[in-house]
Amino acid sequence: MDPSEEELVKGCLAGIPTFQRTLYKRYAAKMLGVCMRYTHNKEEAEDILHEGFMIVFDKMSQFKMQGSFEGWVRRIMVNKAIEHYRKAKPMYSVVDIEKVEEDIASAADVLSTIAANELLKMIQELSPIYKMVFNLAVFEQMSHKEIGETLGIAEGTSRSNLSNAKAILKKKIMQSMMVAKKNEYNDRQTGR
Repeated sequence: MDPSEEELVKGCLAGIPTFQRTLYKRYAAKMLGVCMRYTHNKEEAEDILHEGFMIVFDKMSQFKMQGSFEGWVRRIMVNKAIEHYRKAKPMYSVVDIEKVEEDIASAADVLSTIAANELLKMIQELSPIYKMVFNLAVFEQMSHKEIGETLGIAEGTSRSNLSNAKAILKKKIMQSMMVAKKNEYNDRQTGR
């Protein structure tokens, strides 16, 4: 039996272990993916995931059965990731003095050339503040005003940091594409 979100929440609130295990199994993989975007490695992401699920189970009575439960869980994971970085490392605001706007390759071009794991690794290599701003803007679709309020930075700084993060990712993507093309050329030359 595959319970609905509402049945799952009610079963967890009633303290039924099978519902709790089902909830964890249903959302853990997706939420680990969310946490991975905010961390440097899988172990760090797993720590955030487990702390996040402790909050999910502790605060589940606050979910009012309005909107997506998965979205509610996701918000907890993102907030936990932000909290983790606030405690672990100071996030210095970086402002692009020249405020150069960079064009980014279309999503279709990137996805057809680069594996998802490779792109995730590139995002993880960004500085903590760039990574936070990029993830909040692109994946959580927060406005620069919301990002500024969440991270305690100016709205303009958020814009600048997003632009810089995109520029860095663009450079990494282009380098990756060049390496792939070079390897493809070498394979053709050697007859592989």
